[in-house]
Amino acid sequence: MQRDMTTSISGSPDALAGTSAAVNGLLIAGASALFALSAQIAIPLPHSPVPITLQPLAILLIGAALGPTRSAMAACLYLLEGLAGLPVFALGHSGPAALIGPTAGYLYAYPAASWIAGWCATRRVGSSRLRASLVMVAAIVTLYVGGWSWLAVAWGLGSRSAFVAGIAPF
Repeated sequence: MQRDMTTSISGSPDALAGTSAAVNGLLIAGASALFALSAQIAIPLPHSPVPITLQPLAILLIGAALGPTRSAMAACLYLLEGLAGLPVFALGHSGPAALIGPTAGYLYAYPAASWIAGWCATRRVGSSRLRASLVMVAAIVTLYVGGWSWLAVAWGLGSRSAFVAGIAPF
């Protein structure tokens, strides 16, 4: 007996597969708002251009709740909102300058990191605690590699200094 994926366990991303475009749009917009809210809880660090925020947690939760496509779309919408000038990035930053600043690499990695978390949730890769932890680590590593590489290359810090400034504090 084959299960219909659109009526699987309530609350899983698969349960949302048959939703309307309007509902999907609302889910994506709501997730984007959650990204923005999680950015506003920011603690600047004295020796790093990157503040501590709740966004890594939001990436994991949104990815797991909405699945890969919707969570990546929510992250892209969040980036577009910031580009348009809405103060949605950490510490109220926005606009094109924020998308070339020191935190831009992290921002650009959001869609990929949330897609990874969502993909693994829909495939039930995290059905055990160990596998779920590995999935979350993979999504976070994606986020940090984006931030580290941006600091190292675009900001010219080099790999060691970029690690010290953008990865080690976290």
